[in-house]
Amino acid sequence: MSAAAYTDRSLASALATRIGTALALIAGVLVALFASGPLAWGVLALLVVLAAAHEWARLAGFARGRWLVFVGGTLVLGLNLLFNPAVGFDRGWPAGVALAVCGTATLFWLFVATPWVLFRWQPASPLLLAIAGWIVLIGAFVAIVDLQARSPWLVLAAMAIVWIADTAAYFTGRRFGRHKLAPAISPGKTWEGVGGAVVAVAVYAAALAPFAPAAGYRGPQGAGALLLWVAFAVALALLSVVGDLYESLLKRHAGVKDSGSLLPGHGGILDRTDALLAAMPPVSIAVLFFLGRP
Repeated sequence: MSAAAYTDRSLASALATRIGTALALIAGVLVALFASGPLAWGVLALLVVLAAAHEWARLAGFARGRWLVFVGGTLVLGLNLLFNPAVGFDRGWPAGVALAVCGTATLFWLFVATPWVLFRWQPASPLLLAIAGWIVLIGAFVAIVDLQARSPWLVLAAMAIVWIADTAAYFTGRRFGRHKLAPAISPGKTWEGVGGAVVAVAVYAAALAPFAPAAGYRGPQGAGALLLWVAFAVALALLSVVGDLYESLLKRHAGVKDSGSLLPGHGGILDRTDALLAAMPPVSIAVLFFLGRP
C-alpha cells in the first residue's frame, strides 16, 4: 500500500470514528434531555461535569491530592445543589440561587476569562485555577439543568446558537480566512470565521424570534425588541469564542492537544463543551429575567 493510500485510509477511518461518536452523543443527549425529569437530568449532567472536572484538573497540573480536592469539591457542590433541602431544587432552583451561580459565572467569562485569553495569562496559583474551574463548571451545570427544568427545547435553542456559530466559523474560515484571530492560542481560527459566525447566528436569532411568545415571553415586541434579541444572540456567539480560546489556552499551557480521550475522534469533554460552558450561564440569566418562573 502506498503512503498516500495509507494516509487516505487513516483519514477516512478517523472521520468515520468522529462521525460515529458525534451521532451517538447527539442521540444520547436528545434522549436524556427529553426523557428525563429535572432531577434525573441534573444527576446525568453532574456526571458529565465530574468528567470535565477530571480533565480540568489534568490541564491545571493538579497532583493526586489536589485532583481529589478539586473533583471531590465539584461532586460535593453538585450534590448539595441537587439534594440539599435548604437549596430548594425542585423543577429548577429558586431564582436567587440560579442568579447567584450563573451571574458569578457570567461575570467570570466577561471580566476574567476574556482578559485571561487576551493576555495569554496562566495563574501560578493552584487555588486560583481550582476556583476558576468551579465557577466555570458549576455555572454551566446550574444553567443547563435550570433551562431543562423549564423546557428541553430551551436547552436545544440555546445550544444551537453555539453549534451554528462554531459550524459557520469553521466553514467561513476555511473558505475566506486570511487574518488569524489568536495565532498563539488557536492558529486555525480567523477573524473571517468570527464574522461568518456572527452573520449565521444573527439569521438564526431572527428566525427564532417569532417563537418567543410560545416560550413564555410576554414583553414588548417589534423591531427594537428583535434587534436586542439578535444582539444578545451575537454576544453569546462571541462569548462562546472566548470559551473555545480559553480552553485552548489551558491546553497550550499544559502542553496537550486534547483535554482528554473519553470521546473517540473528539478528545475530551472540555473539547466538546468549551464554548457551551461560556454561553449557557448568561442564557439562564436572560431566561429568568424575560420569562420568569413557569
